[in-house]
Amino acid sequence: MKKQLLSILVVLFVFLSVSAQKTKIENLPNFDKKPWNFGYYLGINQNSFVVDYRPSNFTNTKVKVEPHIGFIIGVMGEKRLHKNLSLRFEPGLISNSKNLYFSNDNGSFLVKKDSLREVSATFMHLPLLFKFSTDRLRNIKPYVVGGFSLDYNFSANDENPDDNFSGEFRSKRWNTMYEVGIGIDFYTPYFKFSPSIRGLFNINNELIDDNQGAASPWTGPIERLSTRGIFLKLTFE
Repeated sequence: MKKQLLSILVVLFVFLSVSAQKTKIENLPNFDKKPWNFGYYLGINQNSFVVDYRPSNFTNTKVKVEPHIGFIIGVMGEKRLHKNLSLRFEPGLISNSKNLYFSNDNGSFLVKKDSLREVSATFMHLPLLFKFSTDRLRNIKPYVVGGFSLDYNFSANDENPDDNFSGEFRSKRWNTMYEVGIGIDFYTPYFKFSPSIRGLFNINNELIDDNQGAASPWTGPIERLSTRGIFLKLTFE
């Protein structure tokens, strides 16, 4: 699915770039001279987990992650620092889900209720990002963006005393991420439209161990569980 998102973005970039360059009139010539800009964004995302394992009594433990497409929506504010540099705050909501399939050689996951965990999440995403742009080329301006974010998981069950032995897969409520991406600003006669593709990477371990510690076949063999995500984001200013 990530390859499909990349393909969609490439086609969109090429189409809009050709269309923008055919226009001889420079749209919104004073747009980037304003000290502040505001807008909103929407898009789609696909978040998965990277799983790091540790030695345990459960041999050949594997966790297969099956991510599903989710949505993103939010607002943005941008402070112009320089002709080619700005600081952006893009608070929003991220919603997605994924299935985790557990297996090992010990026979711990012979029935579906033990081998499958459905993980759904809605995050409040709070990124603070630097945006580095090229000089404007008529009605387009490519850019790269990068920074850090705090993410609050509304669906987290970190305070739930039940664990995987009761069917509850637990994760942390607050997470720290770093985000990088590329995009292009397109200047239309009425607004600026900016498609971009972003990568999201968790810095901390999201997993909460089961109460039984190393005796748990679900979390005992897992050292670290971290989000890796990709966004296709459309911003309107």
